[in-house]
Amino acid sequence: MEEFLRVILDYLKGKIFVIASGIISLLIFIMVLWLYELPLEPIAYAVILSVAVFSIIAFISFVYYYKRHLLLYKLKKNIVLPNYIFPHPRNLIEKDYQEIIKEIDGYRLKIVNEKNKSYSDMMDYFTIWAHQIKTPIAAMRLILQSEKSEFNDELLEQLFKTEQYVEMVMQYLRLEDMNSDLVFKKYSLDFIIKQAVRKYSKLFIRKKIKLNYEDLNIDVLTDEKWVIFVLEQILSNSLKYTNSGEISIYMDDKKPDTLVIEDTGIGIEPEDLPRVFEKGFTGYNGRKDKKSTGIGLYLCKQILNKLSHTIEIESHVGKGTKIKVNFHVNEVNFE
Repeated sequence: MEEFLRVILDYLKGKIFVIASGIISLLIFIMVLWLYELPLEPIAYAVILSVAVFSIIAFISFVYYYKRHLLLYKLKKNIVLPNYIFPHPRNLIEKDYQEIIKEIDGYRLKIVNEKNKSYSDMMDYFTIWAHQIKTPIAAMRLILQSEKSEFNDELLEQLFKTEQYVEMVMQYLRLEDMNSDLVFKKYSLDFIIKQAVRKYSKLFIRKKIKLNYEDLNIDVLTDEKWVIFVLEQILSNSLKYTNSGEISIYMDDKKPDTLVIEDTGIGIEPEDLPRVFEKGFTGYNGRKDKKSTGIGLYLCKQILNKLSHTIEIESHVGKGTKIKVNFHVNEVNFE
């Protein structure tokens, strides 16, 4: 009803000059008849007849206007479709506007197609690069492992970081088409956690960070590959910003199906907390460290959203950070 009243007011606003002209013409008509001292009855009859005819014409005009409004409204809702059909133009000006819109839309589609092709080419290039770079990385790892030394151990650590960045690139490229790569099953959460921890075992030892973790004995409905990547990113951040102390992995005793990864690191500034999941946001710690990409937690958030999981973060400067991943999903029947 509110929308209908808005259309009526808009129609009256567009016809204000026609309405004003009609009223002025009617007043002139009455004045001329009155000056000729005609009886009141024929004057009133003429006025009533004129108003009735004017009302009928206005009603027909409004119905036609309202139908065009509905047609254009539907057209607006389906504007993503090319070659849409405009209402038949009422005059040359409307026809000109429609032709201009079609020309602009054709130019827009051309730009969109060019951008899509450019983006597709770029994605293909980086996908090939990410796979090809793994070969020299694997070769360098074999060379460095062939001779034990402190220098080689340092190089291996830097090579490990390089692998992590390459993996991040690959997951970022896959993120848009992630839905086609999902395999939901019930997994042991301990099995998933142990894979992520094993990857960083040497870094735990090298930094002398204690790991507090006991078997959780919980199964979760999720995608193994993507969740492992998320946990690896969280552990990577915890190890990066924890110079001493410990990292604890446990289930939240207040929130069901919620995994907590807690560290005793440097923490996150309160003003940075609301933005840590934004793409490219590095915050105070990232600017100070000058090595943060601002992509890791963004990827975690996007991946968990697609898995119907949630992630929260609590932190206190100088005390540490808690990251909570909730694996709760509605019960579903699956084979």
